[in-house]
Amino acid sequence: MQAITVRDREAGVRGLTLTDLPHPHAAENDVVVRVHAAGFTPGELDWPGTWTDRAGHDRTPSVPGHELSGVVTELGYGTTGLSVGQRVFGLADWARNGTLAEYVAVEARNLAPLPADIDHVTAAALPISGLTAWQALFDHARLTTGQTVLIHGVAGGVGSLAVQLAREAGARVLGTGRAGDRDTALDLGVHTFVDLQAERLEGIGEVDVVFDVIGGDILDRSTALVRPGGTLVTIARPVTVHPEDGRAIFFVVEPDRTRLAELATRVRTGRLRPIIGSVWPLTEAADAFAPAKRTPGKAIIRVTEDQ
Repeated sequence: MQAITVRDREAGVRGLTLTDLPHPHAAENDVVVRVHAAGFTPGELDWPGTWTDRAGHDRTPSVPGHELSGVVTELGYGTTGLSVGQRVFGLADWARNGTLAEYVAVEARNLAPLPADIDHVTAAALPISGLTAWQALFDHARLTTGQTVLIHGVAGGVGSLAVQLAREAGARVLGTGRAGDRDTALDLGVHTFVDLQAERLEGIGEVDVVFDVIGGDILDRSTALVRPGGTLVTIARPVTVHPEDGRAIFFVVEPDRTRLAELATRVRTGRLRPIIGSVWPLTEAADAFAPAKRTPGKAIIRVTEDQ
């Protein structure tokens, strides 16, 4: 099968190549999925799991990408809950070969059935972004109706879904981004948008929840915006500057079959709309990682054409 692989950590994006690899093996409780569409996170070439297995051993050449939508082609020993020929979507393991490939072996529990009326490109934009947004807002920050939430990076894959989920929950949503993101943010339902390149973040005032996907100075400055008893949640890095009278949480998204199914239901009923920034063929997936090629929303790799 063909797959995008990386061998040299120092080469970064330049080290991504299209390679022929053996067909994956379905271990116990695994399924093999023929990948129709896949998603990736631009920063994952810096993740330890891209380069080593859980025991810390080098596992290159490794396949990046952790979001997928496709069709089950093989069941591992003991696998239950899914069947050959079934449409599925979900997350691949962080420390195994990923989804920028024609086939991938995945733990069955990390996948959810994909309804027939959701296309594979849309489904591939949901797993990391949707689960991250949900877990940040509701599992960690415990956002409730009537609260005010500040979401950084509202035009991105995670931020755009977080806005929609927060609005549905009855929260007042403030958002940040670049000047070119303003129309997208307002279309999503953001009550107030702040251009981080031209406007003062501190002018927002206090909020109940801050959800950060940017890190750096923005993360540190955001702690002062959390009102007493509030929560700052970030996926960028561990928090070093904490709110004076509130909580600060750094987390990594976890697979959740039940929540994936709920996200799919919201897409089917029009309550949730992933923003697809660009769609690339597998042969050009390496180009999709380049910073100059990135667009607002989620970049998706189309692996097969029979959607």
